[in-house]
Amino acid sequence: MFKEGMLALVGQGFIETIYMTVISTVLAYVIGLPLGLALVVTDKDGIHPIPWLNSLLGMIINFFRSIPFLILLIALMPFTKMVVGTVIGSKAAIVGLWIAAAPFIARMVESSLKEVEIGVVEAAQSMGASPFQIMTKVLLPEAKPSLLVGAAISITTILGYSAMAGIVGAGGLGAIAINYGYYRKQSDIMYVMVILMAIIVLVFQELGMRISKHTDRRL
Repeated sequence: MFKEGMLALVGQGFIETIYMTVISTVLAYVIGLPLGLALVVTDKDGIHPIPWLNSLLGMIINFFRSIPFLILLIALMPFTKMVVGTVIGSKAAIVGLWIAAAPFIARMVESSLKEVEIGVVEAAQSMGASPFQIMTKVLLPEAKPSLLVGAAISITTILGYSAMAGIVGAGGLGAIAINYGYYRKQSDIMYVMVILMAIIVLVFQELGMRISKHTDRRL
């Protein structure tokens, strides 16, 4: 079924998929984590309510989340060209993956932080903790298990995005599945790519769940 050249191509596609997924997730968290914190802190029930800012951030996040990924990827091509000098390949895909994933991660972070018991936050406030101290020493540590579960979900979602990015020449296992499995009607190759991506998803999910349980002080 697989010739030596194809095995090398699959190996390269595997590396490209991991590369795109991990780098995009890290970059998305650089934006998504502060955004999620800002949504919680500036909420009407937050530790520093700023209704207009909360509404503005919410609208921006919802706007980007409402755009289908492939349309966003194509719309970002001029920006991608400006940033990395090309619109094809793994580096180009990372730009689209990063921008598409950041709003999703912001909502995941917001959801995790809102699970923290209000009594813990009120106790910190009564002891004179500043908003920054509450964020860094109360909200984030208390929400760590939920944040790690959210990270596992996020990275598998971004992995799915990376497969779709193969349509515009992003590389990776998704591109192999499309170029060989779909266009060349080699369904066996497509099934192998699907299985490989499913394995990657399961590994990331299992790691996320195990780390989350290990860090959960409530257990």
